[in-house]
Amino acid sequence: MTTTLIVIALLLTAITSTAAALTRDPVRQAVVLALLGVSLAVLFTVLQAPDVALSQLGVGSAITPLLILLTVRKVSRKEHTDDERPDRTE
Repeated sequence: MTTTLIVIALLLTAITSTAAALTRDPVRQAVVLALLGVSLAVLFTVLQAPDVALSQLGVGSAITPLLILLTVRKVSRKEHTDDERPDRTE
């Protein structure tokens, strides 16, 4: 039973990491990275490393995607404000 759970967790991690590598849109990539963090936490739990799994849940599936989303929002907002400014050619 334990070997089956490890194989399933490894497959889930491989699928989500491949999806993260193939995703080009930063917002979607943040969501996929959150799913990757959850799948890694599941893998660490199955491998009997609950402290690492809790750290992965906090950092990999919450903080990192949140920082990516905030950065994308800030950059896109700055691009929109730059587009609205009139060109000054002197």
